[in-house]
Amino acid sequence: MVEPIYFNRPRMVGKELEHIREAVASGNTSGDGRFSKACAHFLEERLGVQRVMLTGSCTAALEIAALLCAFAPGDEVLMPSFTFPSTANAFVRAGARPIFVDIRPDTLNLDETALDAAVTPRTRAVVPVHYGGVSCEMDAILDFARVRELRVVEDAAQTIGSRYRGRGLGGLGDFGCLSFHETKNVHCGQGGALCLNRDADVARAEILRDRGTDRQRFLRGEVAHYSWVDVGSSFVLSEILCAYLYAQLETLDKIAGRRQRIWEWYERGLAPLAADGRLRLPIVPPECEPNHHIFFVILEDERTRDALVRHLHERAIHAVFHYMPLHRSPYAETLGPQPHLPVTEDLSGRLLRLPLYLDLDEDGVGRVVDAVDEFFEG
Repeated sequence: MVEPIYFNRPRMVGKELEHIREAVASGNTSGDGRFSKACAHFLEERLGVQRVMLTGSCTAALEIAALLCAFAPGDEVLMPSFTFPSTANAFVRAGARPIFVDIRPDTLNLDETALDAAVTPRTRAVVPVHYGGVSCEMDAILDFARVRELRVVEDAAQTIGSRYRGRGLGGLGDFGCLSFHETKNVHCGQGGALCLNRDADVARAEILRDRGTDRQRFLRGEVAHYSWVDVGSSFVLSEILCAYLYAQLETLDKIAGRRQRIWEWYERGLAPLAADGRLRLPIVPPECEPNHHIFFVILEDERTRDALVRHLHERAIHAVFHYMPLHRSPYAETLGPQPHLPVTEDLSGRLLRLPLYLDLDEDGVGRVVDAVDEFFEG
């Protein structure tokens, strides 16, 4: 029987179990203990942000950021349609309407040149989504937002370790939202982080994250007792998961180097097919330093993509497509008329993600490449 090559295989990389035992022995497994603080400090240093708060997911981080934007009825948020539903859900739940914008054909990121046509007097925020760990054109987006006094919420779910002009993604906007889901480069099963750069946002985010209470002020000795002072929910990441996550963060550079090697094996192996025009490889602009989160190819059309998926699955290779455009979803229809987004609609049907995980060796990549070659030769 042929050994399967899975799309993703999360694994431990260092002191995960040792740190978990220490967290349990400390008597604090609920959150905001030593490992939570260690993770937050690590990310603050790496990203150059004022404050990082660990959350139960990137979705939770997005929801806090959306609440901090303080939307009024009728307010709008600009974002790509080519993203996970969590990106839009967070803002819909906070009372805003997502206005979907097309993506760039090279990086599949939010097209910064399309923002002017989408902005209205009701626009209050813009949400760049850094696809596959490759940055959006953040200088242009930040300038666009600054002139119009818009909040910038980076959906940086896929970007741990990525940079734009030397700056860590997730730390460039008003808010950055990271994911530590098991599919990400650094993971703890389920987890996330909210990055903040304004004092007022930090103060309220503490309350929103901790069930709407000022418990954090109480723990610092700033108030005699804590009370219900605002809306909020239970967004704190458990200390056990923080312990696991810290072991992953400790080896972030090693993980990054390994993923880069795997990515480059794919790039070299598939270069001949790309040169023949059979498929397109990822494009990384020179100002971007990716974390090699995803390796994808763009096929000629959707029928070819789907046939290649079947061909690979028959050979025990798990390759998958990605986002279904949100502006074409059933829920988007309830929000009103949706725009025609030609690049999103075209590329989303032609994209195929190939397996990429730490245990994948050069022989495994070679097997995937050989199977893709065989498909085109047939």
